[in-house]
Amino acid sequence: MVDASDAAFIALTVVSLGGAIMALEAKEIIYGAVGLAGSFFGVASLFFLLDSPFVAVFQITVYVGAVAVLVLFTVMLVREGRWFRDSMGPAARMAAVVTVAALVVSLVSSFIAAGLSTTGEQATAPNFVDIGQLLTGQYAPVLEILALVLAASVLGALTLAKVDPTGEGAAGPKTQATDGGERS
Repeated sequence: MVDASDAAFIALTVVSLGGAIMALEAKEIIYGAVGLAGSFFGVASLFFLLDSPFVAVFQITVYVGAVAVLVLFTVMLVREGRWFRDSMGPAARMAAVVTVAALVVSLVSSFIAAGLSTTGEQATAPNFVDIGQLLTGQYAPVLEILALVLAASVLGALTLAKVDPTGEGAAGPKTQATDGGERS
């Protein structure tokens, strides 16, 4: 018989995988970003189910709140038509399949080499104070680098979203030359 926690796990797994499939198979990138956010939210819900609220809130804050929203805003601000249609040819699809296969092989070999099956249960669960001390102590440089990466992606999004309404570049307006070429 399936109890409530098993049913919740199955439902959240379906939400996570459904969002991931939607992110991969969406014809428009906007719907793909929404599917990605749904998948991230499903993973965060799985962390809640596993009694890990700190990781769950971190997942929602960073991935759903920052990455997915950043992708959505970048796409909505840039509005380039080539991003809104499916342009993968057979060679790109084959490269994607090979890349995914290599990723799966590397992840499986990493899990096998890590010896996760021999680890025991933790005596006590860490609390928020312990996690906060770890994040501001030993792992502080990693968090600083992540903050810089997120700041760089926001700057990149703003750079991509910058629109020149007059059509003039940095060199001024372009005029047609008599031989058919452009000159500034």
